[in-house]
Amino acid sequence: MAEETVNVLQCINQNFPRLSKGQKRIAQFITGEFDRAAFMTAAKLGSEVGVSESTVVRFANALGFGGYPALQAAMQEVIKTKLTTVQRVEMASQLAGDGDILKSMMKSDMENIRSTLEIVDSKSFQEVVQTIFEARTVYIVGLRSSTSLAQYMGFYLNLVLDNVNVVGYGISDIFEQLLRVSKDDLVIGISFPRYSQRTVEAIRYAREEGATIIGITDSTLSPVAELSDHCLMARSNMVSFVDSLVAPLSLINALIVAVGMGKQEETKDYFKKLEDIWSRYSIYNVNSKG
Repeated sequence: MAEETVNVLQCINQNFPRLSKGQKRIAQFITGEFDRAAFMTAAKLGSEVGVSESTVVRFANALGFGGYPALQAAMQEVIKTKLTTVQRVEMASQLAGDGDILKSMMKSDMENIRSTLEIVDSKSFQEVVQTIFEARTVYIVGLRSSTSLAQYMGFYLNLVLDNVNVVGYGISDIFEQLLRVSKDDLVIGISFPRYSQRTVEAIRYAREEGATIIGITDSTLSPVAELSDHCLMARSNMVSFVDSLVAPLSLINALIVAVGMGKQEETKDYFKKLEDIWSRYSIYNVNSKG
């Protein structure tokens, strides 16, 4: 197990003698079923062990955590990058067993956005926006499941700025697309579990070439965070084999709007021209309402 996992288990072992009988049952379950326990709600864990939800909360407090969510987050932080797709499918089947997948998934996404709002630093956010303005060229790197985030961000920033390049798989290799990156450039690295090794390698290369690095990721333990000059965090805790990218997308939306408002007059003029083009070439169905 990773060192962080050992630390969580050491915390349990050190406190085990003074735990109540019910709390000891929780401790034994977590020790033996760490991967499963990390993604159970307090109510689900209590039901599995045969104790009340309040006993689970008191167990977390007994270990020195502010509550069960803090203990759960500590466990999830350790194992989420190590979960295989098969294990994620098993988690999804647990959701199905609970009955309402729709409600469970949306509640999870809402929690990710709420947690993101709590951890995003407004000052860092504004510094990132200013860094985007100051860059000669903005490169956006996001691979695997983060490709959709990178493409989305690139699409809208390209409507506001004229120096944005989305780096991705295509005819040219990733490194060929970053060949001219230098100290005057900015590279935005988007990476969420399971972290793409190629994204990390591309960011490391850009850093070695002197570029400023902005990381958009989920944790200070993320390999992209370690390479970044500025880092914005968005929660992506998954409850199934599907990566939860709702909170990261919301954060990227905020960045796009902030950049657009920073160049408000240029943005208005640009969109006026776009509207003329869209109308002339019938890009949108004028008879539709959406």
